[in-house]
Amino acid sequence: MIASRVALGVMRIDALDAAAAARTVSTAAESGIDYFDTADIYGFHVHELHASSRRFGQAWKDAGLNRDKIFIQTKFGIDFRFGDGGARGYDFTAKHLLDALDAELAALQTDYVDAVLLHRIDTLFELDQVAEAFDKLESSGKVRHFGVSNMGPWQIELLQSGLRQKLEINQLQFGLMHTQMLDAEIHFNVNDDPAADRTGGILPYSRLKHMTIQAWCPFQSDTEYGPFVGNAHFPELNAELDKLAAKYDSTPNGIAVAWMLRHPAGIQPLLGSMNPDRIRQMAAGADVDLSREDWWDLYRAAGNKLI
Repeated sequence: MIASRVALGVMRIDALDAAAAARTVSTAAESGIDYFDTADIYGFHVHELHASSRRFGQAWKDAGLNRDKIFIQTKFGIDFRFGDGGARGYDFTAKHLLDALDAELAALQTDYVDAVLLHRIDTLFELDQVAEAFDKLESSGKVRHFGVSNMGPWQIELLQSGLRQKLEINQLQFGLMHTQMLDAEIHFNVNDDPAADRTGGILPYSRLKHMTIQAWCPFQSDTEYGPFVGNAHFPELNAELDKLAAKYDSTPNGIAVAWMLRHPAGIQPLLGSMNPDRIRQMAAGADVDLSREDWWDLYRAAGNKLI
């Protein structure tokens, strides 16, 4: 797929009114973002399935975007019921996937999505059920590309063994304060970091398989303190972000995005902000080419250690 290096996740767009949603989507497009991500369960502000997709579906039209010029991606596979305990389990049966996708298309006001991802893993999944759903979605023209989220190499290999479609995308949490994939490589065969045992080698696997890693919640800290940019709980990291923002004529938000894009794996940051100013700053990070030294300085400033 050819799309912007930075994408916008619209999970929280259901909290905006129609005018604000259109401004947010328009700002993203004006900032060079043509890739938008949602999911059937998103609607946590109004407590309704498909609510974020429905708001986005109207917003991209109100913003005057050309459907053929934007990439819309959704996710499915979680059995989620508002007002009934939330997540009830996972469901990769063909019926659930097909019904969920049809409801998403209606909400998004389009007859196809550019990509759909299995939303985490259904440990009870049957390959023939997933294959049936994917074949019908592809042959009907409702889905053009397929992927997964939050899965490791062996989960992907098992799924891929029964599918005709190549799994092209894996959505994983990654950012300056979520560096487990990097830590596992750096601390391999070292006893000081158990992260080496948790990632399954997903980073080199993704590069070998030419799978795009989409980084979700890339601005969240790995603590209860929330976003790390401008957060007093992370003085060393913010000092380094400020220094590099001045050096590259950018912003701390832009530098944090540039740090992810600098990795040769071709990671696609998935922005979650609904603030137009922050979206502009983050998207501008695609124009910053960090040096190798500056990349490592940020990694260390985020609290990561080298051997």
